[in-house]
Amino acid sequence: MKKALITGITGQDGSYLADFLVQKGYAVHGIIRRASLFNTSRVDHLYKDARDPEARLFLHYGDLTDGTGLRRIIEQVQPDEVYNLGAQSHVKVSFAQPEYTADAVSTGTLRLLDAVRDYENISGRKVRFYQAGSSEMFGATAPPQNEQTPFYPRSPYAVAKVAAYWYCVNYREAYGMFISNGILFNHESPRRGETFVTRKITRALGRIKVGLQERLYLGNLAAKRDWGFAGDYVEAMWLMLQPDTPDDFVVATGEAYSVQEFLETAFGLLALDWREYVKIDSRYFRPTEVDYLLGDATKAAKQLNWQPRCSFKALVQMMVEHDWELARQELTLKEAGHLVNFPGLSD
Repeated sequence: MKKALITGITGQDGSYLADFLVQKGYAVHGIIRRASLFNTSRVDHLYKDARDPEARLFLHYGDLTDGTGLRRIIEQVQPDEVYNLGAQSHVKVSFAQPEYTADAVSTGTLRLLDAVRDYENISGRKVRFYQAGSSEMFGATAPPQNEQTPFYPRSPYAVAKVAAYWYCVNYREAYGMFISNGILFNHESPRRGETFVTRKITRALGRIKVGLQERLYLGNLAAKRDWGFAGDYVEAMWLMLQPDTPDDFVVATGEAYSVQEFLETAFGLLALDWREYVKIDSRYFRPTEVDYLLGDATKAAKQLNWQPRCSFKALVQMMVEHDWELARQELTLKEAGHLVNFPGLSD
């Protein structure tokens, strides 16, 4: 049985990737950070007691800022594949915490690469390594963007991702390691964190529809993004590690929509006019904006036979229906006299 190690397994992408790999017959190991609150809700459905012979998910405490811990985990797990999805991934937060973002995203990748390299040298085994890049690395470069497009990062997060990308290219060329960079454009789902704009919209929309919320505050509505479904994109991650030679790939839908178009589509599904509920708050503008990201995934289509399955409208509908149901559940609890406190809803 193949073994995969995932950093960032409790996030949106990590949880969908864990689902995918378990279905492929892998034993999936994930690195989680210690927290005072439970933070494994996205993968709880996969968890069984480690003593259960049917268990396929195993979690280990660790952090990309702790190189010693990473080495210990790799030596213990002995993975065939490593997927580095862990990061401080919120662009706006990276302006507030640039040093931590660089430490976790760029230097964290370097720590993990070194740990894998040393394990390969000691064990004599080869490990296949996937690095999660981001369309934010292209930043101000004009669309469409593909593997040959120059990077022009516009945030500390994007700069850190560019550094991680080049660390991976360098280790691949210097040490002959199997390392593939996936440059993924925006990908969303009902598991998306509630501070990211798409989920913030659909979460608020559900609550507005049932009368639990009056306003939604947003920033730049003109920003255009290439939005896909995270469940489709994790398959592309896996496909990158299956060929005989590593390479770098853009993963995208080839269609771009503005935040305003996302709003119009989402509110329209519940027969509401977004203009009656949305207010602009300058706090949500970035110091340096990224105006237009549109990916060209021709290479992935030709070499990996990968295509997105979920359309933009189907993605928005999936998220709206999920969050409308959450809002109805919240309303039911409140009407029954229960105190309900959902995080991330104050704005």
